[in-house]
This record gives sequence, structure tokens and C-alpha cells, in this order.
Amino acid sequence: MEDKNLKIAFIGTGIMGAPIAGHIMDAGYELTVYSRTKAKAADLIERGATWAGSVAEAAKDADVVFTMVGFPTDVEEVYLAGEGLLASAKDGAYLIDLTTSAPELARDIAGAAEVCGKHAFDCPVTGGESGAIAGTLTAIIGATERDIEPVREVLETFTSKICCFGGAGKGQAAKLSNQVALASAMVGMADALSFAQQNDLDLEQVREMICSGTGNSGAMRQLAPKAIDGDYKPGFLVEHFLKDLGLALTVAEEKELALPGADTAFTLYDMLDAIGGGRMGTQAITLLYQEEADAVAAGLDWSLYTAQHGHDDECDCGCDHDHGHDHDGHECACGHDHGEDHECCGGHGHGEDHECHCGHHHEG
Repeated sequence: MEDKNLKIAFIGTGIMGAPIAGHIMDAGYELTVYSRTKAKAADLIERGATWAGSVAEAAKDADVVFTMVGFPTDVEEVYLAGEGLLASAKDGAYLIDLTTSAPELARDIAGAAEVCGKHAFDCPVTGGESGAIAGTLTAIIGATERDIEPVREVLETFTSKICCFGGAGKGQAAKLSNQVALASAMVGMADALSFAQQNDLDLEQVREMICSGTGNSGAMRQLAPKAIDGDYKPGFLVEHFLKDLGLALTVAEEKELALPGADTAFTLYDMLDAIGGGRMGTQAITLLYQEEADAVAAGLDWSLYTAQHGHDDECDCGCDHDHGHDHDGHECACGHDHGEDHECCGGHGHGEDHECHCGHHHEG
């Protein structure tokens, strides 16, 4: 393939997708875009991208199709639906999913693509909105160096580092490892700022001190300044981070592995989501440590959590109902009762033998 002659399609032009697609265009590639909300692609269209009215239309002539959607259920629909990518992309096309999704789903898609005469691999990215805008993301790929060679130059248009983990689904597993590390860093950041505040310290001075020592983290460097300034605009949505942690905890459950740091972060972000913070940036975790008036001023509503979880006192097992434990009707860590059609843990239904990451067995 002559790289600059490749026709590229990009599906999903949100916070991360739009700047990534922009870098591909800047490198001289012909680009077709599709997003469920056309307005999110307006800047790209103005710059010369071609708008497609559907996934199938976007993919039909493309040599490479990138997807950057929200949840595993969206990935499944985009790839596996009747007019999805596996059915509509041309033979030999490369289908590259940048979404953080389920390793098992990535393996299923890759296997089905090969049967269809196409090439699919998982390629979640890390670096956040700032990395997407700067074109310095890290690509975390479930394929070999040899597998990606025909599309490496395209990947390099929006990345500063490419990590190949050798097989379908392994990119997703590696990205979830990143999210597990980030989970504890976010809680640590919020804990530290709250502790400093309660001790009447200057928060920015404390942050700078921490960043100069072993307590440093990406969260403390990049997100703490926003939290200190009361800026909760999303570079990475709470609801998407909650999804990622749910996926990681599901895999950990399957491996009989405890992840107490990720589990604690999930509980806190689930609480934040329940009170209206799902569309905020992940730095909004710090609002859970603030006075209720501060949370209300930021647009949160604690009464939503009380209404959803039923009561706020402690029961005789010693657990705290504020953390979502319900003895009458079981609630898993996603905070929802399990009925016949409920899907938690990133969009996968509960079969007869499924155990979700809350540690309770669900019978069909």
C-alpha cells in the first residue's frame, strides 16, 4: 500500500476522536467521517473531510477504518451489526478500534474479521484529550509489529509511542492495566488535596511539592490543577472511566484477582456518577470530599444518591449503605439491581454462571 494513497474512515468524532482524525487529515490522508451527532464532526468537515451518513457508507471504500466510540455495546454494534464494519468494509481493509473495550470482544472481532477477509485489531490509546490534541498519544495494540506495518505511518500521525502486545485483546488488557494504575492515582490525588485543605495548606504549593517527589503522578501533574481551580470540564469523562474500571474488575474477577485500589476508585466514581457527575471530567472526584454546597454549586445533587440507594444508615453487618450495599435486592458495584435484562460490567449480560466484580454470584 502507498501510505498517502490510503483512504481513511473515522467513526466517532468526540472529545478524543475529533483531534485524532484531525491529525490524520493534517498528514495528507483522504478522510471520511461518521458520528452519531454530525455537529461533532463539523470542524473536520469544514477542513475537508467527507461526511458519511452511516457506518456502512463511511467504510465501503476505505482502506483503513478507525473507530472511537463510547462503550463495548457501541463497539459491538459498529462492528457486528447487520450493516456494521465486518459486513460493509471492503476485503483487505484494516479495522482499528481505539475505544477502551472488553478484551474478549476484541478477540471475537479480530477472529470474525479474518474469516471475512479483513484485518481488525484493538488499539486503545492513553494520553487523554491533551495528548489527542497534541498528537502524542500512546497506542496500545493487540497485534504484532508485523501485523501493523501496513498502517504504522497512519498510527504515527497521532501517537508518540506505539506498544504492540502481540495478540487480539491484549491491547485492551494492557490499557485496562493503565486504568487500574490511574484509578489509585486519582484517589491518591483527591485524598492528598483533601488532607492538605483540612490542614490549612496552600493547595497549589502542596501539589508542586508532591510533583517534585515520589508522590508524583500524572493525575497530580495534569488533573489536580483543574480540581484546585474548580474546573471540572471533561478531558476524560467520569462515565467512561467508570466503564473502564468495570471492565478491569470484571477481568480480575474472572482471574480470581483482587484489585482493592481499583475497587475503591470504582465505588467513588460510581457515587459521583449517581449524583450527576457522569459527564464531568475525572478530576471531579475531588467534589466528593467537599461540602455539599460546593457539590451543588458544581451541579451535583446528593439526593439522587439517597433516592437510588434507599437509605443512609449502617446495617448490622457493619457496611455503610452510602456505599451502595443493599440486602433486600442485591446491587452490584455498578449500583443497579439485577433483573433478567440488566447488563453491568461494561455491557455484558449475566449468564447462569456469571460473577460480576462485586463478588456476588448471579443466578439466571
